Amino acid sequence: MTIHVSPEACPALVLNADFRPLSYYPLSLWSWQDAIKAVCLDRVNIVSNYDTIIHSPSFEMQLPSVVSLKDYVKPARHPAFTRFNVFLRDRFQCQYCGAREDLTFDHVIPRSKGGLTTWENVVAACAPCNLKKANRMPSEIKMFPHQAPYHPTVYDLHNNGRAFPPNHLHQSWLDYLYWDIELEP
Repeated sequence: MTIHVSPEACPALVLNADFRPLSYYPLSLWSWQDAIKAVCLDRVNIVSNYDTIIHSPSFEMQLPSVVSLKDYVKPARHPAFTRFNVFLRDRFQCQYCGAREDLTFDHVIPRSKGGLTTWENVVAACAPCNLKKANRMPSEIKMFPHQAPYHPTVYDLHNNGRAFPPNHLHQSWLDYLYWDIELEP
């Protein structure tokens, strides 16, 4: 019997050689095709499998659900300054009103007043708050961010990412993720 598996049906959780996910948000996942390619190229160890089996005329294999890299990949020390990472640092909420929809980013000190596009001057803001603040200083309009902008560490972003788990967590992944672990008293 041939089973047709779509690329999204059985993703593999990718762990570093120390058995920690390469990233938490987005969660480090590979399509089943990429996981099998890495197995065949001897770049990963299979840690856990799905029940799903794939076949070719000369080959049969269970799809891996968790793989670990054979060589340790040193995590980046400083996260890239991207819109996504600003939103992640600010937990996907407007730093002025707390809204989670229609996010953009705001220069706390407006560019027209010498403000730079840096970690220390940019915050997540909803479009209405961004339009309301416009190019004014926080003290002029009495709009101050709930959290002062700062340059996060990779750890800060990973920690924030744990608060936003993906919609689907396969049972075989839970031992390698820290969202659902009950803490000892």
